Amino acid sequence: MSVLSNSALAPDCLRPDSVEALRDMVAEALAREEPLAVEGQGSKAGLGRPVQAARTLSLTGLSGVNFYEPEELVISAKAGTPIAEIQALLAERGQRFDFEPMDYGPLHGRPAGQGTIGGVLACNLSGPRRLKQGAARDHILGVTAVSGRGEIFRSGGRVVKNVTGYDLSKGMAGSFGTLAVFADVIFKTMPRSPAETTLIVRDLADGEAAEAMSAALGSSVEASGAAHLPYGVAGRVLGGALGRDPATAIRLDGFGPSVSARAAHLGTALARVGRLEQLEGERSEAFWRDIRDVAPFADGTDSAVWRVSLPPMAGPDFVMALRMNAAADAFYDWQGGLVWLRMDAGLAEADLIRTLVARHGGGHATLVRAPEGERLSLPVFQPQPGPLAALSRRLKDQFDPAGILNPGRMA
Repeated sequence: MSVLSNSALAPDCLRPDSVEALRDMVAEALAREEPLAVEGQGSKAGLGRPVQAARTLSLTGLSGVNFYEPEELVISAKAGTPIAEIQALLAERGQRFDFEPMDYGPLHGRPAGQGTIGGVLACNLSGPRRLKQGAARDHILGVTAVSGRGEIFRSGGRVVKNVTGYDLSKGMAGSFGTLAVFADVIFKTMPRSPAETTLIVRDLADGEAAEAMSAALGSSVEASGAAHLPYGVAGRVLGGALGRDPATAIRLDGFGPSVSARAAHLGTALARVGRLEQLEGERSEAFWRDIRDVAPFADGTDSAVWRVSLPPMAGPDFVMALRMNAAADAFYDWQGGLVWLRMDAGLAEADLIRTLVARHGGGHATLVRAPEGERLSLPVFQPQPGPLAALSRRLKDQFDPAGILNPGRMA
């Protein structure tokens, strides 16, 4: 019997329950020249260009933790395991993923907590700690995957060590399922901070906020987050508890006495530039979850949302220039190096945004939410320079020469 018909879901949905079954399904799709749309639970289906494929390869059958060794700070799970389940398991042992992976579900009108651990690596997700701890690719130890050639391959292992040659585990990060399909992943974990506090300075203009965040990150307080919410946007986090006035937030975490001492030191300096407020414990954590998941723009619409990376001090000038030409709602993470934009005009704004990105220090502009027609009509991801585009094509030719995995997702 054909493996392509051996699905517990809809007739056009394949659901492997082992890496061998995954290999066989990809191999037969390759033999039939039948493209596959690869997904976990579909929480990021609205991220990237719409995939052009007749059948879906669902990884929901590849779920569960393979091993978890808290003392060694390592966990391995099947790619379709919900990230929420893994984070709950880590929390029970006082641990976490330090790269703070974003949940795109709410931004795309889906419930929170539906993303999978394989999707975290495939999209190279991160959150506010990105500026200090890196993204998913910086915490991956190993993968087992199936290439578009229908071949199983493994890379890395369960310990942190120096390697020579090309690290495929990191190389697959951010490939959006276009090179290979993950079956198992191994990540390093980190201890959860015993204490957390967030200092908030009110009423700063965007440029003043950028200077304050830069000074805080450049000091000895070891901040793990720096974000700025302009007027109005501040009222869309924590259920509106902050009010509408601008809020510039600096997060400190670690051992209790250390956090208290650093907060007192930083608070003295920040109080000189604006009205100071403080969030403790769970309220601080909830605030940064809202920043991580772009809660201010998770409004139930499909209005265009852009994720723009820039040199941190360039963000305010970029937003000002953009607003001189188009209506834009914006807030800043990563000390201002990450600008989230909500736009309404759609296609007409793509060239403008990318032109202004190039003019303000260079960076990347990615369309992370828009109606399907718009995502089909323009480059969702930042166009690559010639040499990098050529390297991407060579990688695609090596791992998926027939182009059966997530065709059209990235280009």
